[in-house]
Amino acid sequence: MVDQCCIGWALASAIGLVFMYAVFVRGRRGKASEDGDAAGDGTETVTTECRSTRIRCAGDADVIIVGAGVAGAALAHTLGKEGRRVHVIERDLTEPDRIVGELLQPGGYLKLIELGLEDCVEEIDAQRVFGYALFKDGKNTRLSYPLEKFHSDVSGRSFHNGRFIQRMRVKASSLANVHLEQGTVTSLLEENGIIKGVQYKNKSGQELRAYAPLTIVCDGCFSNLRRSLCDPKVEVPSCFVGLVLENCQLPYANHGHVILADPSPILFYPISSTEIRCLVDVPGQKVPSIANGEMAHYLKTVIAPQIPQQLYDAFIAAVDNGVRTMPNRSMPAAPHPTPGALLMGDAFNMRHPLTGGGMTVALSDIVVLRNLLRPLKDLNDAPTLCKYLESFYTLRKPVASTINTLAGALYKVFSASSDQARKEMREACFDYLSLGGMCSEGPVSLLSGLNPRPLSLVVHFFAVAIFGVGRLILPFPSPKSLWIGARLISDASGIILPIIKAEGVRQMFFPATVRAYYRAPPFK
Repeated sequence: MVDQCCIGWALASAIGLVFMYAVFVRGRRGKASEDGDAAGDGTETVTTECRSTRIRCAGDADVIIVGAGVAGAALAHTLGKEGRRVHVIERDLTEPDRIVGELLQPGGYLKLIELGLEDCVEEIDAQRVFGYALFKDGKNTRLSYPLEKFHSDVSGRSFHNGRFIQRMRVKASSLANVHLEQGTVTSLLEENGIIKGVQYKNKSGQELRAYAPLTIVCDGCFSNLRRSLCDPKVEVPSCFVGLVLENCQLPYANHGHVILADPSPILFYPISSTEIRCLVDVPGQKVPSIANGEMAHYLKTVIAPQIPQQLYDAFIAAVDNGVRTMPNRSMPAAPHPTPGALLMGDAFNMRHPLTGGGMTVALSDIVVLRNLLRPLKDLNDAPTLCKYLESFYTLRKPVASTINTLAGALYKVFSASSDQARKEMREACFDYLSLGGMCSEGPVSLLSGLNPRPLSLVVHFFAVAIFGVGRLILPFPSPKSLWIGARLISDASGIILPIIKAEGVRQMFFPATVRAYYRAPPFK
C-alpha cells in the first residue's frame, strides 16, 4: 500500500512538473512574440531571430515583387508556377491606361509561350501583327517578319496595354501561392547591407512590413526604389503624343506603320478591331501646350500633312477628341548587385519605345531568371544568392543589348536632320530595307526579337552606312561626295558606338568570357 502511494505521489509530481514546464515555456514564447511585435512596430529593422519566427508564423513569402505591370505580373505567375510563395504589392490594381506597351514583338510572344502566358493575349481583342510598313517622301515599302520557321500562331500582337496586364494579374492571382495586394511600397528594409523586405502602405493607408529572402523591384519607369540598386542614368530624348484613330483602315492591314516624318518618326498600329494607335514623336523634353491649343495646331499643320492620305480625316478627328503625352526614357542597365534584391523591367533598363521592344526584353529577362532560380530550393543565403545571380546580368545581355541598341540607333537614324550626312544615312536606311532579301529580313529579325544577335546588328548597321557611301561615290566620286561619305561613316559610328559602350562591349559580344557566365548554383 505504501509502495502504491509512493508510486502515485511520484506520478503526480512528474505530471505537475511537466505542466509547470509547459506553462513556463509558453510564457517565454509569448513574451518573445510580444518583444518581436514591439520591435517590428517601432523600428526600421527587426532582429533575424524575431523575423524568422514571424515568417514561420505568418507564412511570409519566398519572393516579394514590387509592381504588377507586365514584368511584375508575368514574373509572379512564373515564380508561382515554380512553387515559390510570392507576395506582389502593386500601387493600383485598377486597369492601367497607357499609350505605350501596346505592341508585343514575335520574339516576345515566343517568350510568352515559354512562360505559359500566351492565353493572356486572348479575349482582349488583340490584333495580329505580321511586320512593318515604312513610309518616306511619298514612297513606301513593306517589311514582313520572317515567320516561316514558326508555328502559324506566332506573330506580333498589338492590344490595349491595360487589358493585357489585367489578364496577367488575374492569371497570377489564380495561383494559391501568389498573393496580389494593392499597396504603395515606400522603402526597402535593409539590415547589414542585405535587403530583407519592404515597408508599404496598404489600400486603407496602414503602414506594414513584408519580409522575404528575395525582393524583386518591378515598379516601372518612374521607380522610386531603383536608386539604391543601380546607377540610374535616365535620358529623355523625346516625348510621344498619343492619339486613337477610329473608323479607318491602315494602308497595310495587320502591320505597324512607321512614317519617316520631319522632325521625327510617327507610328501607327492597331490596338483593337476598331482602333488604331498613333504615336507622334516630338524631340526634346518640352512639347507644345495642350491647354492653350498649341498641340492641336502643331498636329494639324505640321504632322497631318505628312501622314498617309487615307488616315488624314481620322487623324484630325482624333486630335479634336483629345491627346495625351508621355516622355520617352532611355536608361542602360547599370546594377549594383545587392544581397536580397533584384531590379527588373523598366525600373532596371529602358530604351526608346520606337521599336516596341520593351516587353520582349522584360519577358526574356524573366525566362533567364526563372532558369537560374529553378535549381534552388532555399533562397535564404542572401550574399551567396546575390553572387550567383550576377550571372543574370550577363546571360540577359545578348537579347537585351541587341534590342536596346537597335532602338536607340534607329531612332537617331529615322529622325530628320539638316546635316547632309545624316540625311544620306536616313535615305540609305530606307533604300537598304527596301531591297528585300537579307537586307530587310536581317534587320526585321533583329527588330522582332527573333534573332537577338549583337554582331548581326552591327553588321547590318554598318552595311547601311557603306551602302549610303556607295550611293554617293558611284559611278563617279567627287571631292564633295567623298567628304559626305566619310562623315556618314563617322556619324554612323557616333550613333552606335556610344550605345554599345553603355551596354557593355564585353558582356554584349563576348559574354562567355565573363566568369559569371559559368557560375553554378551555390546550393540546392
